[in-house]
Amino acid sequence: MTKFDMAKKYDPEKVESKWYSHWEKNKYFHSEVDPEKDPFSIVMPPPNVTGELHMGHALDSTLQDILTRFRRMQGYNALWLPGTDHAGIATQTRVEGNMAREGVTKHDLGREKFLERVWDWKNNYGGRITNQLRCLGASCDWDRERFTMDDGCYNAVIEVFVRLYQQGLIYRDYYITNWCSKCQTTISDIEVEHMDKPGHLYYVKYPVKGQEDHLSIATTRPETMLGDVAVAVHPDDERYSHLIGKTLILPLVEKEIPVISDEYVAPEFGTGAVKVTPAHDPNDFEMGKRHDLPEIIVINKNAQMTGEAGPRYEGMDRWECRKQVVKDLENNNYLIRIEDHTHAVGHCYRCGSVIEPMLSKQWFVRMQPLAGPAIQAVEEGRIKFIPERFARIYLNWMRNLRDWCISRQLWWGHRIPVWYCSDCGEMTVSRCPIEKCEACGSSNIEQDTDVLDTWFSSALWPFSTLGWPEKTMDLAYYYPTSVLVTGRDIIFFWVARMIFSGLAHMNEVPFKKVFIHGLVLDSQGRKMSKSLGNGVDPIQVIESHGADSLRFMLITGNTPGNDLRFHFERLEGARNFANKIWNASRFALLNLQDYDPAFVPGSEDYALSDKWILSRYQSVIEEVTNGMENYELGESARSLYEYMWNEICDWYIELVKPRLYGKTTIQDKETAQYVLVSVLRGTLELLHPFMPFITEEIWQYLPHKGESIMLSSWPGSNEQLKNKDAEEKMNTIMDVTRGIRQIRSEMNVEPGKMAQAWIVSSFPEKRQAAEEGREYIENLASASLNIYSELEDTPEQAATAVASGVGIYVPLKGLIDVEREKARLEKELAAAEKDLIKIQSKLNNAGFLNKAPGDVVEKEKSKEVEISGKVQTLKERFAMFGDN
Repeated sequence: MTKFDMAKKYDPEKVESKWYSHWEKNKYFHSEVDPEKDPFSIVMPPPNVTGELHMGHALDSTLQDILTRFRRMQGYNALWLPGTDHAGIATQTRVEGNMAREGVTKHDLGREKFLERVWDWKNNYGGRITNQLRCLGASCDWDRERFTMDDGCYNAVIEVFVRLYQQGLIYRDYYITNWCSKCQTTISDIEVEHMDKPGHLYYVKYPVKGQEDHLSIATTRPETMLGDVAVAVHPDDERYSHLIGKTLILPLVEKEIPVISDEYVAPEFGTGAVKVTPAHDPNDFEMGKRHDLPEIIVINKNAQMTGEAGPRYEGMDRWECRKQVVKDLENNNYLIRIEDHTHAVGHCYRCGSVIEPMLSKQWFVRMQPLAGPAIQAVEEGRIKFIPERFARIYLNWMRNLRDWCISRQLWWGHRIPVWYCSDCGEMTVSRCPIEKCEACGSSNIEQDTDVLDTWFSSALWPFSTLGWPEKTMDLAYYYPTSVLVTGRDIIFFWVARMIFSGLAHMNEVPFKKVFIHGLVLDSQGRKMSKSLGNGVDPIQVIESHGADSLRFMLITGNTPGNDLRFHFERLEGARNFANKIWNASRFALLNLQDYDPAFVPGSEDYALSDKWILSRYQSVIEEVTNGMENYELGESARSLYEYMWNEICDWYIELVKPRLYGKTTIQDKETAQYVLVSVLRGTLELLHPFMPFITEEIWQYLPHKGESIMLSSWPGSNEQLKNKDAEEKMNTIMDVTRGIRQIRSEMNVEPGKMAQAWIVSSFPEKRQAAEEGREYIENLASASLNIYSELEDTPEQAATAVASGVGIYVPLKGLIDVEREKARLEKELAAAEKDLIKIQSKLNNAGFLNKAPGDVVEKEKSKEVEISGKVQTLKERFAMFGDN
């Protein structure tokens, strides 16, 4: 590439595909164990193999890529390990949906043939999201890409299951679990989304056997009363103490059930008496265990009533049954009243169906022994959450854990490594498939049909992907990983489980830091969803605006842990920034045709503007680096934006144009070229982690050393180039220039007309700065300067401004047509005063204030303030011209 063939316009599509292919082909992302270098490692939160890139992925991956590129440039041996998750429920549902369109079910195929179908689907479509991540610029080590059901991960999963079982930490038991009747599987507690829903509280009479008395209970789920086995009251509740031990008649079923006392009951809720249905409520289940009560299942896995519900209700849908039960209670005089009642209802996080608490035999992980070390690791600071507030959220959850249900009624996933003998009933847990019962030798054995929760394999991701259970060099070198970057919504799903798994099986934390980001919301602050139709496709954004613009927009709107609103206006701003960088760089390159790479200026060669821009560059290096080190990536990006746009592009390039155009000495021109190349190239290197494509493209045109910007060294600041005096002087020069420009704009001075500007300051250092910057100010403000310490008389008909301790006067006589300007101001002032009278009249009208919506009134008040300010400004300008 030569510096003269840089295109006039930046074309993201052409540039991005070219450079990503080049980086990947040359294995710039690849990492191998190197004892001579310190490692930096991140494991990618594995996106679902069914998925397509959404804005959450785009933000998550951008943050990880910025950190990885930053550390790579700092000299670390950086590994960003990618992979995908098999996503049990989501993938099986997707494939079953495809088969349904063919009129085929999984049962028609059988388990093995169905799994072949799923693997075929995964192999054909599963790589879509990783290809999309490439479009975003993710510098992952694709040679190490993993899948949660590849052979290595499978071996790790089986090993962990067997070890935990042998340690007594995995067990099988009947328990109340969360059943999704649509997905046809259990889900864990944290996969249940509780949403407040309007419902009812039904008050029902339960007659006391042999008496005219009755006990009133309140329930939100009258259909489950068909499985009641008791009514419970608090032992200290004097209202019901005489009924404890008595027998009630269960309405509609006409079955006898006891009144029991239990401290779980809240006397203040409802009537203070609660129905007990151990097979359909987790709290009732625990109560039933304490009182040795039977468990009667009245709702099946299809959310239909069972035969235990009675012949009248058997086969009904649960909601249909609710209506019928309420109707029958009313007809039989058991229903006392119905109250409106809003309560939390559990929904499946995958399909949105209402969860049914279901008694079934499942596999569980015993959590308390695993939770202790995971709590301790965070309390002792061995794992730090960023922001810190998420550590408290994590600890609160870890201290209140229930055992984790890990079995799922699916076919796609890691099948539970347990075999049952049909002849002697022996259960065998084994790392390898078995063909005969170890107890009786029978071949009549069958493996457990359930698979493990997807999160079981994901929990092992930081070490299973590095070779565990083998003691590999990768594991010894890269583990524990440096940081985990993830969304706040999966702290419990994934982060917590990785922590206790790493400590249990590696005796070490899986990562040293957890960098939490928020969700990407729409411009109104709503979660993006298909139902709202407010989602934004990152790939479409990349195609229209470029990956760098998307990345920069996401990062500059982001603060750790907080949600981010997606605004297309900000995306346009990011694209404008990319174009600004391109145009400024192209201008620089057009003025480097005679650049001498061997030339290095001495300190005496630097002009004031050189000293200023170099000094500011040192500060920017420190600001950006400190921001990166402290995970304030948005602040680092903001510093770069302001330096590149406001200082390099808007000021320095303008200031050095006369020198670049050869209007001074050759030495002066070469110094300007040297400084421009130095700060432009260095700023591109600082910007590279944020905007990798455009920075690589421009860097390759600039004079440089090395193959790629991503392999260049991270810039370091040079104390000798810091120059506070030059910065203060340039701040004065820029403020004065802005002040004169503002006067010219407000007074409609023609661009070609040279103005006279009187600069007045009692501060010697301000006058000295203006004198040193005279040439800069006169060139950029089109004004001839007169510098004074004070004025006896201010010039007539002069526009004024105050900037940085400096008074600015620009005489207007001869610069503009004063009479014409006065006439224009008079006309504009009359119109503004008329508008102001109209608005004030409206705001003084009681009828308007009482009837108009509040936002309309506030809008009119804002207009009044705005127009009042305009009237005042116009009066002040008119007064400049006196009475002449």
